[in-house]
Amino acid sequence: MDNLIRHPVIVSALSLFLLWLSATVGLYVRKRQLQKEEDVHQDLDIIVSATLTLLGLIIGFSFSMAISRYDQRKNYEEAEANAIGTEYLRADLLPNADGSNVRALLRNYLDQRILFYETRDDNALSQIDATTAQLQTELWSAVRTPAGAQPTPVLALAVSGMNEVLNSQGYTQAAWWNRIPPGAWCLMAAVAICSNVLIGYDSHRARASAIRLLVLPLVLCIAFYAIADIDSPRRGAIRVHPQNLISLAQSLHGH
Repeated sequence: MDNLIRHPVIVSALSLFLLWLSATVGLYVRKRQLQKEEDVHQDLDIIVSATLTLLGLIIGFSFSMAISRYDQRKNYEEAEANAIGTEYLRADLLPNADGSNVRALLRNYLDQRILFYETRDDNALSQIDATTAQLQTELWSAVRTPAGAQPTPVLALAVSGMNEVLNSQGYTQAAWWNRIPPGAWCLMAAVAICSNVLIGYDSHRARASAIRLLVLPLVLCIAFYAIADIDSPRRGAIRVHPQNLISLAQSLHGH
């Protein structure tokens, strides 16, 4: 389930088929029933309206969850760029050799962070994570050694800045792992299937039923695609572009 919702196109195609099939099943069951009484038909209209309202609320809440996670990823990208840029300046507080080493490591580290945002290949991502972890160890060692040899308030600023750099990467990773729970997707799917079954069952006019059986699944398919696309930070078309990190990289490499 978790691997499935990482691919918005698959979510869209599968939801369209399942929802259309659900509406068709509802219509098939309706045709096998006896003629309904008018008061029963009115009661069914109320149930259909209530179910569609509930479905709309669930989709709205899920879309809001996806948007909030997207905004969170954007904010952490900006915070990460600010932390790296600040530590690059604080490297001047270190001794000359240590400061040069820290700046070189930060430039390499920045390149890896940009690759983290832009890559879609899982194998490449594993290599990026390994390189990032190695650079983090080297960066911490580069500020810890001079600070341990000469513990002054000035060097403590460099150590504090490096701590923010390392923490910002952890916050970013946590934000990318923070997705809409599979349980929420199952709930949306269940209510959507029930809604389409009721729509198919309530389609008592032949000409209107063909349109109703197609329109609602198509609309829900588009909604599910939008939610899955925004909630998928690496596979979707709507992704966080590391504009702040790229701008910082251009500035540091030029400097």
